[in-house]
Amino acid sequence: MSLRAARRGVVLALAILACFLRYGFLRMAAALQGRTVTPRERAAWMQQCNRLVIASMGIRCRVEGTLPQDATLIAANHLSYLDIVIASAAIPCAFVAKHEIAGWPVFGSLGTLGGTIFLDRASRISAWDAVDRMAQRLSQRVPVLFFPEGTSTDGSEVIRFHSTLFEPAIELGLPVTPLAIFYLPHDRNSSTRKGSELQEKDLCWYGDDLFFPHLLRVLGVEGFTATLRFGQPEHFADRQTAAWRTHDAVATLRAE
Repeated sequence: MSLRAARRGVVLALAILACFLRYGFLRMAAALQGRTVTPRERAAWMQQCNRLVIASMGIRCRVEGTLPQDATLIAANHLSYLDIVIASAAIPCAFVAKHEIAGWPVFGSLGTLGGTIFLDRASRISAWDAVDRMAQRLSQRVPVLFFPEGTSTDGSEVIRFHSTLFEPAIELGLPVTPLAIFYLPHDRNSSTRKGSELQEKDLCWYGDDLFFPHLLRVLGVEGFTATLRFGQPEHFADRQTAAWRTHDAVATLRAE
């Protein structure tokens, strides 16, 4: 482990501790008012926390296009678990994530407290249950962000979008907003592979890459800028059309 990774690891741990403490105060305030923490409050808490987290990790965030201002379904390409942290720092929203993340130490708990919707991608019952919960969040005017590729990639292409989770936008008559995510490393002269500079795919988490080795690798780089490029929201009559049209929109945003 490099000195930089160790130093950032300590700062990250302190940032996460601050997140839990902040949620404790949020829950206490809600209890004093005789209610529970609302989904909108959870999303706002996630945004505040993840701004601390990305700062501790040396990640910068740049937004291009117009940030969604109201309830919308946001469909994005997927490069890593970091996408959730980065996007949440930019916009308060709920996320859809694979159910394995709920069992991760610390990060799973943060996701649960933040109102993340977990689903088992191998189960159709779980997928349609997630659709119902997404519709509920959207009805409460909380934007919902999901990754219709169904898996993370190395960024070389935007793979086919699955259509099931587009259903809430169709049912509620809400727009779908395309989002392209990019990683731009800062330390262009260093490398994770001998003889080559650091590239976007070296920061992506995909395939058989393990979580903690990847996290240490990210903590050890000089830093990187994550760009969130939002496209134009669009309404669709059916989820199949929504899937392929939004896929093309995200792929075009990535190509630009």
